[in-house]
Amino acid sequence: MRVLAALAALGGVFGCIHGAIAADAYPVRTIRWIVPYPPGGTTDILARIMAQRISERLGQQVLVDNRPGAGNNIGTEMAIKSTPDGYTVFLVNPANAINATLYSNLNFNFLRDMDPVGGIVRVPNVMEVTNALPAKSIPEFINYAKANPGKVILASSGAGTSVHLSGELFMSMTGIKMTHVPYKGAGPAFPDLIGGQVHVMFDNMPSSIEFIRGGKLRALGVTTAKRSNQLPDVPTVAETVPGYEASAWFGMSAPKGTPQQAIAVLNKEMNLALADPKMKARLAELGGDPISGSPAEFWKIHTYETEKWAKVVKSSGAKVD
Repeated sequence: MRVLAALAALGGVFGCIHGAIAADAYPVRTIRWIVPYPPGGTTDILARIMAQRISERLGQQVLVDNRPGAGNNIGTEMAIKSTPDGYTVFLVNPANAINATLYSNLNFNFLRDMDPVGGIVRVPNVMEVTNALPAKSIPEFINYAKANPGKVILASSGAGTSVHLSGELFMSMTGIKMTHVPYKGAGPAFPDLIGGQVHVMFDNMPSSIEFIRGGKLRALGVTTAKRSNQLPDVPTVAETVPGYEASAWFGMSAPKGTPQQAIAVLNKEMNLALADPKMKARLAELGGDPISGSPAEFWKIHTYETEKWAKVVKSSGAKVD
């Protein structure tokens, strides 16, 4: 009996040691990063940049899994319902804050059902038009839209995105009327915008900036309070429409109940990446400012944005369901 007791105790010790080693070894397999938009848009670009860096550092692949649809909600719900084991994470974006008010029948509460991991970047949106549109400035655009009520087509990366609501905010503050056409991400919208089938989009800068620099689209204004260093000659929308301001922000979350050790590892790697001069330069090229810090600090941003966009949704009367 004494021998059995000794062996049991020894087994318990080894079990504890094994558990500690297993915990310290995170991650030991591929991490799936759900992006609720198709390839080619800002969320996808940012996820792939960060995923590559984390993969290199941790020695395990971070696989971007694009799950577009339903204004971001398909990918969001998939992430929320995933096993909270540290091997599924989610690309948080402004739609997650906006949808809390825009939709009245969601099967989840994002702030309640997700755990924060960390922020990545905040970027301006760009009011950009097809070259086929005669308007060369925001005042000219407003005059053109007023002369053609409902005929100007506003494209977006999906109903409820910051791209959509930035346009709604512009309409409410200028009194113009545009027809909204949502796409399943910014990537699918670009061919139609460049081709002139739709006329304007308030897109996140990272996915648009090369089209603007290449002359395929015309930037009329940036949506932040200050001009962007990446497009210094492009005025702010607020220079024509006083008080107008909007921006997009992105980060990582995980299903509620994800082990804190996994969250700590990922948060550390994200902050190290954002502190790296090469990463800073890459994000600056895309027009973004890094959002580093703790999970709690990132969640404060998300909570604030949820409250901010709730007011815009209610004042604009925007509704999806």
